[in-house]
Amino acid sequence: MGLFLLVQCSSKKKESQSIKKVVQQEQHLEQPKVEVNPKEDFLVLNDKNAIPFFFDYQKENLEDKVRISTRFGNIDIKLYKNTPYHRSNFIYLTKRGYFNNTTFHRVVPGFIIQGGNSDRLETSRKRGEIGKYLLPPDTRKGHKHHRGVISMPSSEIENPYKLASPYEFFIVQQSPGAYHLDGSYTVFGEVIKGMEVVDKINKQTIDDRETPLTNIFMEVSLLE
Repeated sequence: MGLFLLVQCSSKKKESQSIKKVVQQEQHLEQPKVEVNPKEDFLVLNDKNAIPFFFDYQKENLEDKVRISTRFGNIDIKLYKNTPYHRSNFIYLTKRGYFNNTTFHRVVPGFIIQGGNSDRLETSRKRGEIGKYLLPPDTRKGHKHHRGVISMPSSEIENPYKLASPYEFFIVQQSPGAYHLDGSYTVFGEVIKGMEVVDKINKQTIDDRETPLTNIFMEVSLLE
């Protein structure tokens, strides 16, 4: 009798374990699949890793045309391939969406229009996510500050080597050019369509800080 009870209990135990296993399997199968779209991990750039990063980036990202869209119209720009760090930096920031909702925040009549900044928290947040870095000047490629070129201003910090502020740019509106800037700032592209838009922006009313009284927002996209 005792042996029968032992076998019976053992049989019931195995049956219970089997049922439990099936239930667990069914529960697992019935669980909804959750699609996870984790935020892509980007390298946070700094003065040590920016140049190695853009050295590799410019090899794989060969785009050289962008469109700056404003309420005054579009400005199409071709970036020079022989200024690889500045070209790839601009392409990278465009692909990251950095320039969208920034403004032409500085206008000097008869001289330049400067963009890539704003007082919006969104702009500050984007800079924090991308990183804090400067680019070395690349002024020996034969490019001059003719009317219609795009160039990169130097950082406002103590900066004897004219290291460039990567988030901003300026377009020369002055005719025939602003040649006193040659050798100090890196020309890395030129306007191929839309200089009339540059001229319109350059004529906007500004305050004492050379800031347009009405914000001139931009969207920047790749141009095929």
